[in-house]
Amino acid sequence: VEFLYCDLASMKSIRQFVQQFKAKNCPLHVLVNNAGVMLVPERKTEDGFEEHFGLNYLGHFLLTNLLLDKLKQSGTHSHTARIVTVSSATHYVGELHLNDLQSRCSYSPHGAYAQSKLALVLFTYRLQHLLAANGSHVTANVVDPGVVNTDLYKHVFWVVKVVKWMAAWLFFKTPEEGASTTIYAAVSPEMEGAGGCYLYNEERTKSAEVAYDEELQRRLWTESCKMVGISDESSRVP
Repeated sequence: VEFLYCDLASMKSIRQFVQQFKAKNCPLHVLVNNAGVMLVPERKTEDGFEEHFGLNYLGHFLLTNLLLDKLKQSGTHSHTARIVTVSSATHYVGELHLNDLQSRCSYSPHGAYAQSKLALVLFTYRLQHLLAANGSHVTANVVDPGVVNTDLYKHVFWVVKVVKWMAAWLFFKTPEEGASTTIYAAVSPEMEGAGGCYLYNEERTKSAEVAYDEELQRRLWTESCKMVGISDESSRVP
């Protein structure tokens, strides 16, 4: 295990990390997009993005795109490289506001979090479409880890914290259990060559209906490229 620092809330840090990683000239077979915040008060990243959208979504969007060439070089016909993005069941109630992705008009911690998790699902489906269209030996899938007992809940109301403390042992997954579907997507032979899947409890299931809207996927991708400052290579793919 080797540690390289990367702050997903900083576009500069992400670019520095990618530069450091590529300098090692190592293959990249699995990328797991797992960083996140939940229900934080309204605040911005150093780049001026609303924190849920900037960290949970845009950080992973930029990181993945900057590492795509390395992933494509590392994947083979028999052993594809894999991109695994962690979303949440919260995406089912999420709404994507393309005209206000930064939640400037009206901020709700729940709404901003749900939007970021829906964006990750839309991003994964569009990414898989682009990878398949280019014949790349890389797959992209998205997972729902379930309700896991971690520090992610530190910003919820105190009443919820009390309920969580009382019920976590019975209803919440341990971090190890919560990681199982991500690990399944990353290494299971059953997922070899399979992309564009939404996984829960190590099984393929349906995501929110809106996530399958290809026009919405395209529009979010194009807007995301503008926001993080990369060229939109997808414009040539239908």
